[in-house]
Amino acid sequence: MQSIIDELPKEFSRNLENRKVICIQGLGFVGAAMCAVVSNSLDENGENYKVIGVDLDGERVQSINDGSFPINTNDPAMDEAIKRATSGGNLVATEKPDFYSIADIVVMDINCDLIEDEKGKWVNLETIEKATASIAKRIKQECLLIVETTVPPGTCEKIILPILSKEFSQRGLDNSKIKLAHSYERVMPGKDYYDSIQNCWRVYSGLNQESSELCKKFLTTIINTKEFPLTELSNLKASETAKVLENSFRAANIAFIDEWSRFAESIGVNLFEVIDAIKVRPTHKNIMLPGFGVGGYCLTKDPYFAKFSAHEIFNNKELDFPFSDLLLQVNKEMPLSTFETLRNYFQGDLANKKVLLLGVSYREEVADTRYSASEIFYKEVKKHDVDIKCLDPLVEYWEETDVKPFRALPDDNDFDALIFSVRHSEFEDYNFEKWLDGKKPLIIDANNVLNSKNIEFYKSLGCNVRAIGRGDL
Repeated sequence: MQSIIDELPKEFSRNLENRKVICIQGLGFVGAAMCAVVSNSLDENGENYKVIGVDLDGERVQSINDGSFPINTNDPAMDEAIKRATSGGNLVATEKPDFYSIADIVVMDINCDLIEDEKGKWVNLETIEKATASIAKRIKQECLLIVETTVPPGTCEKIILPILSKEFSQRGLDNSKIKLAHSYERVMPGKDYYDSIQNCWRVYSGLNQESSELCKKFLTTIINTKEFPLTELSNLKASETAKVLENSFRAANIAFIDEWSRFAESIGVNLFEVIDAIKVRPTHKNIMLPGFGVGGYCLTKDPYFAKFSAHEIFNNKELDFPFSDLLLQVNKEMPLSTFETLRNYFQGDLANKKVLLLGVSYREEVADTRYSASEIFYKEVKKHDVDIKCLDPLVEYWEETDVKPFRALPDDNDFDALIFSVRHSEFEDYNFEKWLDGKKPLIIDANNVLNSKNIEFYKSLGCNVRAIGRGDL
């Protein structure tokens, strides 16, 4: 173990024997954020945690070691936290899994992907299995593994635990004393990225009472539990189910409103006005608004996890989830409503039309383009020979489409249509009147980006305006 410690920077390893070491597996949107928060938190003895981030991506590792958050963010608190932790000797990143051997707690923050191929839909648990084995081969007996990754219910007990047990037995450790917990994240990238970890409710559960207590003690030190108390559930399956159901409910709410958006447009009703009236009733505060589509890593896949769990983990193939299947399909097709609005305006003739898509990330104030609704729209219009350009102030390179978006309004203003798809606040600072310089393109507000004043402004310039969920324009 000493040889491993000797590989760490001296500033980090100083007084290491008296400090709690937290290894965070995965330095993506959740893991990197956890590194920032945990390394700036104090343990129960009032000492800073020593945090080691582990990832196979060398660029992410190098970024953290350079004192920079590895993902493009507009939350200054996140950048400052990484810089403070690395300079203070509380955070280091590595590609080497051997450092799990000195961890008191390992937090798993890796992908669990939904795959769609010739076999249909299925959840790729291979990454979870390999990640668990990597941890189990190295951790000490008393180390707690906390799974933050969203997984199909039953994964912790049916997939992760057997791997831990097998590896512990082979290493001569007592597999009856494995410490395993599940506590799903509710991270929300954007301007309050850092805050969404520290000031948000947490659900957790442990394999046994000791695991639960250790998980609770850790969470209490990194989360403002006085204002956002923890909720303990009775078993690991319950915690896993809570995350899947939570995201499925939100996805269902969004899918439900899609058909009402089209209805409102067809009869000349402003659905936003209608929903505001409904939300006065407290029981309906969480009704969703019309939008461009569902995007991001969670809502586009999590509703399928219960079906996969029932069929593949618990071998109960009689259980079916028709509503979850339907909402996934509806949400996947939502961006096509905007495409139909575009096509109908030009009476089906879209060939060589020039379109500027404003926003390619999956939601406002983030640079994450994974599973974005813009991707579905972009690929559809490309099929119809549309000359489409993209603008996103936060995205340097759109990997899914191999496109480098404009970061600001382009010099060319000769577009047939502008489509506002993401509510980036930066759009409020653009001088569209000066940029348009007399041009009068079609304006489509696909995601409630424009307020009534904005809409009247574009109309005053002579532009035709359409908006998802608004039939009153």
